Amino acid sequence: MRGCCFPVTFDRSPRGSFRLVRTSSFESSKRGGRRESQRGPLVVCFGEMMMNLVPTVEGVSLAEALAYKKSPTGATANVAVGISRLGCSTAFIGKVGKDEFGYMLSDILKQNGVDNSGLLFDENARTGLTFYQLKSDGEHEFMFYRNPSADMLLRPAEIDIKLIKKVIEIDMKNDCIIVIHCQTATAAMNVAKMSGSILSYAPNIALPLWPSPEAARESIMGIWNYADIIKVSEEEIRFLTQGDDPYDDKVIMKKLYHCNLKLLLVTEGAHGCRFYTKDFKGKVSGFEVEAVDTTGAGDSFTSGFLSIVAAHKQIYKDERRLREALDFANACGAVTVTGRGAIPSFPSKDVVLRILF
Repeated sequence: MRGCCFPVTFDRSPRGSFRLVRTSSFESSKRGGRRESQRGPLVVCFGEMMMNLVPTVEGVSLAEALAYKKSPTGATANVAVGISRLGCSTAFIGKVGKDEFGYMLSDILKQNGVDNSGLLFDENARTGLTFYQLKSDGEHEFMFYRNPSADMLLRPAEIDIKLIKKVIEIDMKNDCIIVIHCQTATAAMNVAKMSGSILSYAPNIALPLWPSPEAARESIMGIWNYADIIKVSEEEIRFLTQGDDPYDDKVIMKKLYHCNLKLLLVTEGAHGCRFYTKDFKGKVSGFEVEAVDTTGAGDSFTSGFLSIVAAHKQIYKDERRLREALDFANACGAVTVTGRGAIPSFPSKDVVLRILF
């Protein structure tokens, strides 16, 4: 274990520094899952939420599995739950089918303290369905049922603009760019920018959802220039740069770092992460843990980091505090891989702090 001086939640002093504030328990409203809490700024996650079916026996292919268990999925929904688990206020905007899976996913958001008032139900489309398995050779196997699913049918006029305007930050994943018309995504981003929000983006590339690799790159890079904060993996750098070295700082700064970007994060799994700003760059080491399932590790990392950004939007200007926030994010990811499934394994604040100290 490694130690660092990292607070539970932050509050600003008159000089802009931080002081430690212990958060108290809160009560959830029974209407629509909306919280009536005093937990700081609201983080809105805009994207997809689907049902995952996972074989009950590990290491077999989807075809070989005899039984499956239900598990919620969707990168942005994962991030919303992860941030809430860490004690911050979150909301989710998206669409599910008006069916049993849709109602179950809505309840999961509410049970995890996420404001689900922006979740819509489509009477004419089913909730998205994904079959997923981690095979014995370590490869991930996916099979999607979305032709189209409800999350693909969210329209600009349906977006809860009032909810977006409340945000301190809006977290966008490329899943929403894949499954929602570009007009919808652009409308949400424009409102976020006009409200003074920080736009965080993580491509989370899943090529089976795209018509072609070229279409994926074009759409992702079309959103890229809107973002204030971007999280990307080494594999995603290789894909976006069409094979360039993901460890070459010159490649990253030339091809991926745009003039309006405040912070670029590159995650390296168990090895930690790198960070790039206009003024400095560096690396923060990860944690050695016995990994059971890496599902949701990147989303947990994002949740941990954005829970700090929500409290201090200018953290990218202070390298020491940025490193502390990334240390916290790395710890969130490390805890998550020690359990099975994303949402069930997302840590509370106290669990993360036990790893840090």
